[in-house]
Amino acid sequence: MARTHREIPHNVAGVPQVVVLTGAGISAASGLPTFRDSDGLWEGHRQEDVASPAAYVRDPALVQRFYDMRRAALASVEPNAAHVALARLERALGDDLLLVTQNIDDLHERGGSTRVLHLHGELRSALCTECASRHPWRGGLGTWTPCPSCGAHALRPDVVWFGEIPYRMDEIWPRLQTADVFCAIGTSGVVYPAAGFGQQAASSGARTVELNLAWSEVAPWFDDVRTGPATELVPAWVDEVLAQ
Repeated sequence: MARTHREIPHNVAGVPQVVVLTGAGISAASGLPTFRDSDGLWEGHRQEDVASPAAYVRDPALVQRFYDMRRAALASVEPNAAHVALARLERALGDDLLLVTQNIDDLHERGGSTRVLHLHGELRSALCTECASRHPWRGGLGTWTPCPSCGAHALRPDVVWFGEIPYRMDEIWPRLQTADVFCAIGTSGVVYPAAGFGQQAASSGARTVELNLAWSEVAPWFDDVRTGPATELVPAWVDEVLAQ
């Protein structure tokens, strides 16, 4: 049976409610290393050795060094046309756009977006495990960096590791239920909970769009699937949304 979509536009102002999810593919177009090798290793390390709470307890120096390296890599890349296009969409839609990213880089912000929800945290932020405060952070953390708030030597990368709960879910789920359009960009769509975003939006009547470099495992779930470089697909899609 064909799924019934909510009429577009949805709200009284005549503007569609749009939710966008971005993944590693949009940052890869800027040349940012993914750090994940074809054999599943991250820079020669298993995920559980550098991206879990247990790994941090076992070898904090290794974990800090890994994320210091990723943080430093941000200085060598710039936002691309896809990031800039989504910032243009934000300027047009305002609060009617929710931009959620699985990426921990800051390329969306540097591209002009100001209301980004980082599902998995941010590289340029440090979290104190003692007092739970967060601090903007651009340099290395090392292993004994004191917290600016409480002084404890307990700063860690403010990123969501395997086994931890993603951020901002209480804000994301309600918006998926009222979205007119859901668009996934540069993500495989197989890691939960983000993997369920498209299905949740679709079950609530949204039209779903996937923009990806290649056909993904979850592409059959989407109404509209387009393959190609994010730098070409995203600006073209934004133009279509704004023309409605």
